[in-house]
Formats: sequence, structure tokens, C-alpha cells
Amino acid sequence: MKNRLTSLALACVLAGCANLAPEYNRPPAPIPEGWKAGSQPVAGALATPAPALAWRDFFADDRLRQVVGLALENNRDLRVAALNIERARAQYSIQRASLLPTINATGAASRSRTAQDLTANGRSTTLNQFTANVGVASYELDFFGRLGNLNDAAMQAYLSLDETRRSVQISLLSDVANAWLTLAADQRRLRLAQETLRSQQASYDLTAKAREIGNESGLTLAQARTTVDSARSDVAAYSRAIAQDRNLLTLLVGSAVPGVLLPAEDEGLKTVTPLVSVPEGLPSTLLENRPDVLAAEHTLQAANASIGAARAAFFPRITLTGSAGSGSRDLSNLFEGGNGAWTFAPQIVLPIFSAGALRASLDVARITRDINVAQYDRTVQVAFREVSDALDARATLGEQLDAQRSLRDASATAYRLSQARYRTGIDSYLDTLVTQRAFYAAGQTLITLELAEQANRLALYKTMGGGWQ
Repeated sequence: MKNRLTSLALACVLAGCANLAPEYNRPPAPIPEGWKAGSQPVAGALATPAPALAWRDFFADDRLRQVVGLALENNRDLRVAALNIERARAQYSIQRASLLPTINATGAASRSRTAQDLTANGRSTTLNQFTANVGVASYELDFFGRLGNLNDAAMQAYLSLDETRRSVQISLLSDVANAWLTLAADQRRLRLAQETLRSQQASYDLTAKAREIGNESGLTLAQARTTVDSARSDVAAYSRAIAQDRNLLTLLVGSAVPGVLLPAEDEGLKTVTPLVSVPEGLPSTLLENRPDVLAAEHTLQAANASIGAARAAFFPRITLTGSAGSGSRDLSNLFEGGNGAWTFAPQIVLPIFSAGALRASLDVARITRDINVAQYDRTVQVAFREVSDALDARATLGEQLDAQRSLRDASATAYRLSQARYRTGIDSYLDTLVTQRAFYAAGQTLITLELAEQANRLALYKTMGGGWQ
């Protein structure tokens, strides 16, 4: 019985059962226990949580879906992230191979001639030697888990990069959709500016004719000119913004976007995404499933495993080297009986003095682990803040949009009445100018808020971990 226990203990040691890495425990989430009261959107929200909602089901506009699909195929940032994963997978495979012995087959042949003055009988001799061997080269017995922990660290680094790729994909989806919506909004702003320019140019022309016959003053003509020049400036600004929006979209997609997939110039800004709901439960339960949070945790686990490898460096390292084969002076007799040969050379290395290098390496591993704990906490806090910001914006955006639409309609009514009063001579042109500017500003602000509402839908989807499927 005692021999069996001894054999079992030896087998566990040879299999790397001794692990000097500290036990890993996920750090407690440094965030509040619940979302702010009244911040959860309920009305009109989908029942499917964001992480389970595929991006093709999230985007309602087929053109936008196709643009996002092109971005996933061609975007260079996403391509780099995918290549980083392939490199990490290869590095993990290299590290994992160190857990198994390396077996090599070698064959050698030599022919040498000895001068007659160097031989005992005074005759020159020629010597042939042929060998064939199969052997193990410096296989380390992982008694204290050094190789196992290095393998775990490489695996966690690979998993971290995989989650980073998912995070890059989520950000790319959001950026492409925001760029597409911004292009649609700027095209709508341009149309409004062009309509205002045509209207103000016609008013200016009428005022100029009235000035010629003495019915209007020079002040009124100058005031009319300011509205024309202001509208001209806005038309130029929004035309430039549209060109830059298209450039950004091309960069994000990684190739030219076909015109049929862009928003139409005469198309208004419409709803292209649904509203996702906030699942019940603690914020930490939701946020810990975000790819960026998972990537930070895998990095922390890799640092934890590195501590085990640094601790194992204080203990002896045992390596085995051996080979078996055959040797002969004649190639034809190489594999005949009696020509067998073998070698076995175990080695143990015990660190005695390293001038503090091993202790410093362990300190580096521990400090790195502490840094990664702080980075993990920071990642969770940033995630909580992003979701909270999106929820807070959602709580007020609906009311603000309703108020702005009402303001735009009231401004339009005021502008029409002011024009009528000006034509009948009741009000001055300055009053008409003020109401016109108010109406124009209300229209532009409404477009901005409609864009913000759509961006908020995207932010909720992104911040809660949706979009990597």
C-alpha cells in the first residue's frame, strides 16, 4: 500500500500537480449595487438582452446592415485584431509544447585518416564511423509547475486578445452606424440650409427691388443680406461636413461604399435601430460579460499564473537528456546485433546565488498582478459609467425631443405670422429676421437631437455588450 501511495505521489509530481501560483479570485466589482432608480428604459424596449441580440437583428435598415457587413470584412483595425489572435494562438502552442519532451532522430557519418607518424605501427589508417540515434533533448520535469503556469499565462493572453477582438468589433459596429447616421443628419441639415438660402435669397431680391423704388430703407436691405450670407455659409459648412462624413465611412469600412448603400440625399433621419432593455439583476452581472471586462480579467489571470512561474524559479529544475541508437564502422553493419548504444544524462540545477534577480522577478510578477487588478477595476468602473450615461440620456431624450418638435412647430408658426405682419406693414423686417433665425435654429437643433436619440440606442446596445455575434 505504501508503495502505491509513493507511486501516486510521484506520478502527481511528474504531471505537474505542484502549482505555486496563488489561488485566483475575481476581484469584487467596485461599482454600485444597482442602476439609478428610474433610469431603465421600459417603453418600447426589446425583450432580448443586448448580448444575445445579433447585430443583423439590431439594425433595421438593410443598407446599414450591408455597410456594417463590408466593414467587418475589410476594416483594418479588425483585421489587425484577428491577426493578433492568430499570433497569440501560435505563441500559446509554442509554450504548450514545452510540457512534452522533444524527440529527435539523428544520423551521422564520419571518415578520418591518421598520419603514419601518429600511429603505433607506423602505418596510416583510415577510420569510418556511422551512427543512428533517437533521443530526448533536455526535457524538463515540471515538479513545481513553472512550465504549467507559463502555459496558463500564454493561454490567458490568447483569451484576452480574443475578447479584445470582440470589443473592437462592437466598437466598429457602433462607429460605422454612427457615421452612417451622421451622414444622413448632415444631408438633412444641408437641405434645410439650402431651403433657407432659397427663401432668403427671394426675400432679399424683393427687398432690393423695393429699395430701388424707395419703399425700403438701406438698413432693411442690409438685414436681408445678413440672412442670405448666413445661409450661404451654412450650405458650405454642411457640404464640407458631408464630404468628410463619407471619407470617415470609407475609412471605417476599409473600402469605397457603394452609393446605393448610403442614405438618400432627400431622405430624412429615421429610426434604424430598436431600443434594447436593461436585464434585471446587479450591474456587475451584466458588465462582467462585456468583452473588454473579460479581456481585462484574462490579463489578470495571466499575471496571476506568472507569479507561480516566478515562484517556481526558486526551486530546482530537473532535465532529462537521453538517446538510444546504433553505431558501426561499416554502414552495412549499422543495425546488426551488438552495435546498440545509449546515453542517459539527467541534470539538476539548484539556484544558489543570483544577486537578487529571482526575488526581483517575483516582485515584478506580483506588482504586475496588482497593476492588472487596478486596470480590471478601472475597466469595470468605465463600463458602469458608460451604461449609466446611456441610461440617463435615454431618460430625458424623449421629453427633450417632444419639446423641440413643439418648439420647431411654434417657431414655424411665428415665422409665418411675422412675414404676414411685415408684408402688411405692421412689423419691421427686423422682427421677421428674428423669427426666421429662431425657426432655422429650432430645425437644426431638432436634427441634432434626433441624431442623438439614434446614437443613444447604439450606445445602449454597445455598452451592454451587444454586437460581437
